[in-house]
Amino acid sequence: MKHLFVSLLLLGAFLHALAQCTVPASEFQLEGDYLLAGLFDIHHDSSTVEQDRPEAIDCSSKEFILSSYRRFQLMRFAVEEINNSTKLLPNVSLGYEIFDHCSDTHNFPGIFKLLSVDGLIQPWGEPHKNLSKVMAVVGPYTSTQALTVAPLFMMDLIPMVSYGAASSVFSRKLIFPSFLRTVHPNKDVIEIIVNIMQHFNWRWVAFLNSDDAYGNDGRDLFIKRIKDTEICLAYNKGLNQDTVHSKIFKQIEAQRIDIIIVVAPEWNAKALIESAIQLNVTKKVWIGGDAWSLNKELPKKKGIQNIGTVIGVSEPKVTIPGFSDFIYSSKSLNYCENAEQTLFCNQVCNCSSLSAEEILAVDPSFNFPVYSAVHAIAHALHNALQCESGRCKGNITVYPHMVLAELKKSNFTLLNQSVTFDENGDPNFGSYSIVFWNQSGDAEEIGICHFHPKFNFFINDTKIQWYTKKEAPTSLCSQECDEGHAKKQDGIHQCCFNCEICPKETYINKTVDPYECINCKETEWSAAGSTSCTLRVVEYVPFTDSGAILIMVGAWALVGLTLAMSVLFAINYNTPVVRSAGGPMCFLIFGCLSLCSLSVFFYFGKPTTSFCILRFLPFLLFYTVCLACFVVRSFQIVYIFKIAAKFPKLHSLWMKYHGQWLVITVAFVTQALLLLFGYTFAPPKPYNETLWYPDKIILGCDINFKVFFGPVVLLVSLCSLCFIFSYMGKDLPKNYNEAKAITFCLLLLILTWIIFATEYLLYHGKYIQTLNALAVLSSLYSFLLWYFLPKCYIIIFQSYKNTQEYFQGLIQNYNTRQ
Repeated sequence: MKHLFVSLLLLGAFLHALAQCTVPASEFQLEGDYLLAGLFDIHHDSSTVEQDRPEAIDCSSKEFILSSYRRFQLMRFAVEEINNSTKLLPNVSLGYEIFDHCSDTHNFPGIFKLLSVDGLIQPWGEPHKNLSKVMAVVGPYTSTQALTVAPLFMMDLIPMVSYGAASSVFSRKLIFPSFLRTVHPNKDVIEIIVNIMQHFNWRWVAFLNSDDAYGNDGRDLFIKRIKDTEICLAYNKGLNQDTVHSKIFKQIEAQRIDIIIVVAPEWNAKALIESAIQLNVTKKVWIGGDAWSLNKELPKKKGIQNIGTVIGVSEPKVTIPGFSDFIYSSKSLNYCENAEQTLFCNQVCNCSSLSAEEILAVDPSFNFPVYSAVHAIAHALHNALQCESGRCKGNITVYPHMVLAELKKSNFTLLNQSVTFDENGDPNFGSYSIVFWNQSGDAEEIGICHFHPKFNFFINDTKIQWYTKKEAPTSLCSQECDEGHAKKQDGIHQCCFNCEICPKETYINKTVDPYECINCKETEWSAAGSTSCTLRVVEYVPFTDSGAILIMVGAWALVGLTLAMSVLFAINYNTPVVRSAGGPMCFLIFGCLSLCSLSVFFYFGKPTTSFCILRFLPFLLFYTVCLACFVVRSFQIVYIFKIAAKFPKLHSLWMKYHGQWLVITVAFVTQALLLLFGYTFAPPKPYNETLWYPDKIILGCDINFKVFFGPVVLLVSLCSLCFIFSYMGKDLPKNYNEAKAITFCLLLLILTWIIFATEYLLYHGKYIQTLNALAVLSSLYSFLLWYFLPKCYIIIFQSYKNTQEYFQGLIQNYNTRQ
């Protein structure tokens, strides 16, 4: 009886087990003509315990990730859907071998199983002959996981289509030739985040990233992207299991940062947000990456509203037809292991307690990438098998590299999206949603961003309920400068600055460079604190100016007077007055004075190079001759009355060699050579005077005073000699005293140029040219009026004084007194 009782118990247990085991299979395996591998982190190993001996990892004992389990089910659904399709891979069945890839570094047994042939890996075998039945791999989820296992598949060009590995390194086809992905690379997510910050003018931000391939790549891309923007990375920290969140938040508060960007997997982000709630971190804007923005638990956490406003970038919520029915159907079945099957430890889920509602309610992130990855592989296999007319060719041996070639050429429509890949294996399809965690604890869509066929960013500000209860918060290290002020960087961050007013003659253009005051052009001016420059008023003395007209009339009058005096002196050439005035030398002086007057006309009108040359050349050259003539004349007068008797031989030599003409010629030639040298090496040229008047440009002529030092010194020397000789003759006969007249003329000449020099130092307006012309004309009139005009008066009105007897009487009286 005892044995019979035991047998009945064993039979009852067996029948009960048989009743529970309705499907003699595993969710992780499915037989098929062609095998797909799947890598899903259904569990997450967050352990930091160091091992002192080798141990196998038991994924089923680790932290369960419900959202990954949903993605795992989505692959199963996609394969079943394809197997039930009469258009895609007809008369061909797909199987799968899925592993719970819970660890970055401890799941290689499952990978080796995928790569093995009959339980063996033969790396020395011939290509194409020792490959497993695996045609392609779907997954893994994270970039770190992909980095550890991808090289093993790359060497045999087994396609890997990842639905979550976003690191930019996978775009490098020389390293990862058979790697494709249905999720956008990190640079696209970073581009959206930067656009969000620019949209709200947030410039002072913290960037928290997972301390792994995904997060570090995001950080590097962010730093590169904001390089030429006004956004500053105030604080950055990598997140891992050992991170002390309180220290992070203290640093953020110390630097007055109100915008926190978090690019990390959901387990890192979840720990961070929960710590922020516990530590009472408030008044922040959180910008989440696509890995956690659609998390279902965090928005409903108690106290989540206190941390501030949460905005995220996420995959769009795509409804996949039939998936809900599949989950309900699948959860109504009880899977168990076939006695003949051997499952790996990372092919155990213990998920029987989960309800279909729990699975469908979880974060739907990366669902479409999983779905499109499976379909992309199926379409590639469909093309490799040359399927058409409802059948696939059975005589074709398909290898993974053939599937890879067709994958790269993918071009099919899936749920109204055209699935294609670029040359780097990155998707040319899909978009991103911008979501906001509203008061109800839901991720509400507030914007969208398309990358194909062109970048298009849109965000609806009105849907966001800011923690400020008003407009969007600001995040600036320094407040914006007032108009006309430039930013001067304070510290290492360009967002931290002091404001300095731009000085006069500069302006600030904030759209070009808010940190530098730009100098105005020479033709422009500005007051201090300007945002633009104003054209200067160009000024010069035109020929139509009343002062210019008077001076030019005066110059023509001078020419007329010299002509008239020349005629008068020619008629009375042999009279004592003309002979005492200089005789033939008078006509040379008249001619030079007339030629000097030419300079006056070139002080007016818009200066040109020729005008600048002729403004000085006639006066300097021919006035030298005039002064040389008066030097000779004053010397002769003094010599005749005071020196001739003492040095008779000198007088004879002077008369023999025509000393007066020799001196005049030497002075003329010397001055001509000096002017030729000066005009050759540094000729006068037009010059815009902008120093003295900020709003004006005074047109004038630029003179190199070093080059023209010689001609001026020669004039001054002649003037000095003339003054010395004429002063020596101040006591000569009253009516025969040319020396006194010359002295007076020289005093007028010196006084004229002293007055002009004073005006030149004090006044810098356009009328300085008029004054210069007036000084030149006055220099000419000083000799014409005060030396020659009195003699003309004697010739015309006092002819009795213009006789030989009258002059001899004066000389005799002078000799008698001496």
